[in-house]
Amino acid sequence: MRSVNLITLGCSKNLVDSERVLKMLQNAGFAARHESEQPADITIVNTCGFIGDAKEESVNTILEQVEAKNRGLIKELYVMGCLSERYRSDLESEIPEVDKFYGKFDWTGIVGDLAKKHPGATTYDRVITTPRHHAYLKIAEGCNRFCAFCAIPLITGRYKSRPIEEIEQEIATLVGRGVKEFNIIAQDLSGYGKDLYNRLALPELIDRISQIEGVKWIRLHYAYPTEFPHEILDVMARRENVCAYLDIALQHISDRMLDRMRRHITAAETRALLAEMREKVPGIHIRTTLMVGFPGETEEDFNQLLEFVKEQRFERMGAFAYCEEDDTFAAKHYADDVAPEVKQRRLDALMALQEEISLEIQEAKIGRRLEVVIDREDDEFYVGRTQWDSPEVDPEVLVKKDRKLEIGEFYTVEVTEALPFELIATPV
Repeated sequence: MRSVNLITLGCSKNLVDSERVLKMLQNAGFAARHESEQPADITIVNTCGFIGDAKEESVNTILEQVEAKNRGLIKELYVMGCLSERYRSDLESEIPEVDKFYGKFDWTGIVGDLAKKHPGATTYDRVITTPRHHAYLKIAEGCNRFCAFCAIPLITGRYKSRPIEEIEQEIATLVGRGVKEFNIIAQDLSGYGKDLYNRLALPELIDRISQIEGVKWIRLHYAYPTEFPHEILDVMARRENVCAYLDIALQHISDRMLDRMRRHITAAETRALLAEMREKVPGIHIRTTLMVGFPGETEEDFNQLLEFVKEQRFERMGAFAYCEEDDTFAAKHYADDVAPEVKQRRLDALMALQEEISLEIQEAKIGRRLEVVIDREDDEFYVGRTQWDSPEVDPEVLVKKDRKLEIGEFYTVEVTEALPFELIATPV
């Protein structure tokens, strides 16, 4: 039995792809593991090609594995994913030590080549690499938005929804394996169903899967503000197991920047949408991503963004500096004219403001009793999360070891202390 180690870079959507490949490899008779420290005959690197830092990390990881191959630590090296989908010919000429490059969606190709036969697997069967009580669930591929700065549609192609019935089957299967928490992901949740059903079907999908027995938490990632399916807010308010949490990338608030970014929404419309979310889903925690340094961004534009963050007090927020991506609208039509040091200053100022806001929001939870799921145990604490905390990206709850708690189970705790990105609590 030949062994395979699969290394995943990038987002949770990539992780789901890797999990499918692992299952196909296991079905084909390989000893396939995910990011194992044990030696393996074959290494597969599933790359990310989203922004400059991610591309650099992918290339560096490939080169590290080339070095391992040259030293005889692995016998074969293969590369798949977003980076090789977009730059395959360049990579083939620059890194000939890789045995073969594959695109983002050629899962059966890579497994078929290794196994010398077509791999057997259902359309959704996979190996869960996360802790067994939670999983990511991808409901669509691709994106139709074509924002000026983003290369994702160039990599993944047009939007393609998965049928509701198939998603229901996958969730029922995973519940049978012990999964209780589902993080629903797509490049654009808002557009779900339009291609299949000629309507925005996210509210129907989430309402249906919330009724599957054993589904404890459903959390929504990567909604788009334009053509937002407003009925999803009613589902969130009605269904207790749909977390009061929404990840929606807003990018900016200056009307001038939103227009240049090709976001197809105005500042007034953005504020109205956020107000509707908070009115219909009391206590909702909104996660967003903002961009600084987009071509043409002035100090006035940036100051509007700062004031917007002060005004909205996002419970969860990330930010990044603009990085020009090949073949995007911005790369073709705009000069990257904001100096790197200006981008960094704006980014630092934005994140410093958010840290202050985050601490105040966290401190407001002191004395409250919250439900948490326990992810792991360390020397001093059990480490858990609330419904408002997505794995790996959001704050954690450090629960004192006053009594024995089980990994993957849900408990009520009382918050005793707060840090900007952590709560400390005791079991009730």
